[in-house]
Amino acid sequence: MTNKRFTRTLLLFKEDGFAKLQNASVLILGVGGVGGFALDCLYRTGIGRICIIDYDSFDETNQNRQIGSFEGVGEKKVKILAQKYQGIEAIETKITQEFLQNFDFTPFDIVIDAIDDIEAKISLALTLANHPKNPNIPLLLSSTGSAKKLDPSKIQSASIWKTYGDKFARKFREGLKKQGFKGNFLAVFSPEPPNCKELGSFSGVTGSFGLRLASEAISIILKKEIVCKS
Repeated sequence: MTNKRFTRTLLLFKEDGFAKLQNASVLILGVGGVGGFALDCLYRTGIGRICIIDYDSFDETNQNRQIGSFEGVGEKKVKILAQKYQGIEAIETKITQEFLQNFDFTPFDIVIDAIDDIEAKISLALTLANHPKNPNIPLLLSSTGSAKKLDPSKIQSASIWKTYGDKFARKFREGLKKQGFKGNFLAVFSPEPPNCKELGSFSGVTGSFGLRLASEAISIILKKEIVCKS
């Protein structure tokens, strides 16, 4: 990486801020319509270490919203994105409870949850909350439901317990309560009512979810503060 690549980043964040970004490590779970845009933003901004985890392959229905989907139909998402974003780490695996319990989270400052499966999201939150090295584990930032929505201006971030107006977020909260989760983490959500019954999606919203997650991560790294303490 050359300084010229990051000229405008340095103008905004200054040398001290940029050094924090270069020294930061971020893990992204799920690199679809939300996670792919989070990856793009973090990579362009200069995060020093980025690791992505996903198991899915690109198909034609992804092309309305997912980075890498035009050139990668039929290919694993992590493979295509690792080629596109040189230097990132890519792990091709299903995000199961067993995988999460055996994965080493300690090298990372932040975990971005862009998983679209609620059970996996609950397992991730529980794994981090009950980690034997807690509180020296990464902060969790989580995406809720971004499908069926059209207005990116409705997107907000708040404690998972203060999310509202979204069915996906409600199921997430209920699942956490049933599992006895008593922690807290930041979630990105939108209370905009659904605009269709089917699982339609618009990149202006799904991408904005990813960019909001990336922006929250960068803000935390720059401020060196822990948000949403339990």
